[in-house]
Amino acid sequence: MQQVIKYIFFFWAVLIPFISFSQEWVDNYDTAKALAKEKEQPIVMVFSGSDWCGPCILMDKQIWQTNTFKEYASDNVIMLKVDFPKKKANQLSKALQEQNNKLARKYNRRGYIPLVVVLDAKGKVLGTTGFQRKMSPEKFIELLKSFES
Repeated sequence: MQQVIKYIFFFWAVLIPFISFSQEWVDNYDTAKALAKEKEQPIVMVFSGSDWCGPCILMDKQIWQTNTFKEYASDNVIMLKVDFPKKKANQLSKALQEQNNKLARKYNRRGYIPLVVVLDAKGKVLGTTGFQRKMSPEKFIELLKSFES
């Protein structure tokens, strides 16, 4: 019985803090819009080449994966990943690829990657930005907030 209690304590003390810092990424546009409407939060749509684009990989490391951004995102925005991987192992389903192509035609006609598009729950563009090498997560959050005003 004591062993079980130790495992439960370990789970709560060690693993729960990591879970609470993770923002949820969705990859379905309709789901993102429904969540944005339900939670009254903007959508942060990220066009990425996750397995080949150097700036995308840096942005993931320097912004998306930081605790600062994760804490902010978990309570303030809906994160939508619109990915265009090249490696065969990372290929998307046909339906997801078609959705991403359609989103690119509508919101990223010039094909910039990475591109961050902030939308309201109806799909109206509030602002756009790209990767800025020396921008801190705090400054990036300020930029995202400025689009909501």
